[in-house]
Amino acid sequence: MYYPNTASNNPINVTVSITNNGSDTLRFKLADERMFSLDFSANDIKNTKVKPTQYLTERRSSKNSIYYRDITIESGETYSFVENVKNYIDFETPSIYYLQLDFYPDLYKSKNVKITSNRLSLDIRPAPIVSTASALPVENETESVLKPEAISPDKVVEQTIIARQKSLWNQFFLYMDLEEMLKRNSETARRYRNAGADERRRMLDAYKADLMQEKIDHDVVTRPSKFVIEKTAYSQTDGTVTVKEWFKYPNFTEVKRYVYNIRQRDGIWQIYNYTVTNIGTE
Repeated sequence: MYYPNTASNNPINVTVSITNNGSDTLRFKLADERMFSLDFSANDIKNTKVKPTQYLTERRSSKNSIYYRDITIESGETYSFVENVKNYIDFETPSIYYLQLDFYPDLYKSKNVKITSNRLSLDIRPAPIVSTASALPVENETESVLKPEAISPDKVVEQTIIARQKSLWNQFFLYMDLEEMLKRNSETARRYRNAGADERRRMLDAYKADLMQEKIDHDVVTRPSKFVIEKTAYSQTDGTVTVKEWFKYPNFTEVKRYVYNIRQRDGIWQIYNYTVTNIGTE
């Protein structure tokens, strides 16, 4: 989750990768202070360019020496490093931004040659306020604040299903990206994108309440009598967990196969989508 907070409290870390796709050796200079080798730019949804941070402006206008290293990468090799975008751009307002990077092989001050990256979309959300603290998930028995842990994708799904079996709604929502779940409906997604910050919060609260009352998305809130995790597959950022679930009714048991889509943000896996296949009855 990205908010318009400080660079240290809520960083936006982007991996910069320089790949030699040619046949010849690639050589370039890389400044110890990366701001003298690259530059981030961002535009909001109105195509207004976001201003740079004051620190960046002051640092680049100084007359101090620039220390750098000569980097050499051979054909097919990649050199990567991570940069915090908030050291470059001052995100003051929640919005959807479009981010791009320019890399200067001969350093920024010369600006003779530059290589432009692909464009990324970035969602800066309204910063949490103190009054919403009471809405944090709370453990029913201990009343202590629940915090998501860096557990594996299969454990995320397992704990979510068990929480539903026990009607522990706080735990059920703990590893769920409600915003993405809400946007599974195209019409709701359109309204959400066009809504302001306050209206978005109201929509999320209403969506959460409807789930708890089982008014919508019955497949994900119906309580299974038992389940088995069949398969887990994931990369560093995305994955799926396949689960076979049984739903017991008075005269029969319905069997379904769920595929939960998961992704990792800041070390925490979250469920953001799912599909269901009816297997049959027993």
